Order: sequence, then structure tokens, then C-alpha cells
Amino acid sequence: MALAWVGFKAPGRAASALLVALQLCGCSVAIPLPGLSDKASDEDVTGSIAKPVSPLSRRLDEEDWRRAKAALATALDPQGSGAPVSWDNPASKAKGSIAPVALPYPVDGRVCRAFVAKIDTSKGHEDMQGAACRISGDDWDVNNVKPWTR
Repeated sequence: MALAWVGFKAPGRAASALLVALQLCGCSVAIPLPGLSDKASDEDVTGSIAKPVSPLSRRLDEEDWRRAKAALATALDPQGSGAPVSWDNPASKAKGSIAPVALPYPVDGRVCRAFVAKIDTSKGHEDMQGAACRISGDDWDVNNVKPWTR
């Protein structure tokens, strides 16, 4: 690589200037600032939208979801009757029912099933549809939940 010595009266000055420039190129320091990273962590608090307790509805509290989840496991059981299963929480006055709407089907070695859910809380009524896949025993991974369109 040939250096042009234009504007310098002596090669020593050009070499000194080049040496200083090269040294300054490596003088950057990364200072981590909270909230400015590319990756969010569980520790980051934004104060925006709280994570829902239930994948079925944002209106359910923890106890509502525990009761609805038990009804979901019973309703979606491939060995079950296929009838709707009701649940209620006397403390919150929330209640609902879950009904399978199709036969079980396999996905990646797991048993899955579509369902509709009716939910009544102090905040209103919701009809939801979705699918769930059995993780193990009575545990189901609920996904694709959205308002039920008749």
C-alpha cells in the first residue's frame, strides 16, 4: 500500500499522524445501559403490558386458570366422552366451559385437539377457540387461541 504524503512536510509527521489515528481506532468502550440492549431479559421491567396468567384469556386470574386448565385436560382427553366440561371459581365468580370440536390429531408425536371455550368473568363474556397439545399427563400446551368466529 502506497501512502500519499500530500500536505505533509516530512514523512515523520505522516507516520506519527497515522500511528495516532490507528491507536484511536481501538479506543472504543462499550458501556451497557439498561433498556438499550438488543435483547430483552426477564429482569427488564418496561411497565407496559403485563404477561397474561392464562393463555386462554387475559380476564382469568391464577385460580380461574387453574380451574379452567383442569376442565381443559378433562375435555380434551382422547379417551374422554367429547362432551363439554364446566368449571367455576366461587371466589371470583368466574366460570366457563370447554368443549372439544374435533377428534384428536398427532403433531410431532404429541396428541393435539381443537376446542372452544366459553368464559364468563366480572369483566364480561368471551367465546374463544384454539388448540392444545398434550405435553404430559394432564398438562396441555394451549396455542392458537383467538375469539371464536361462528
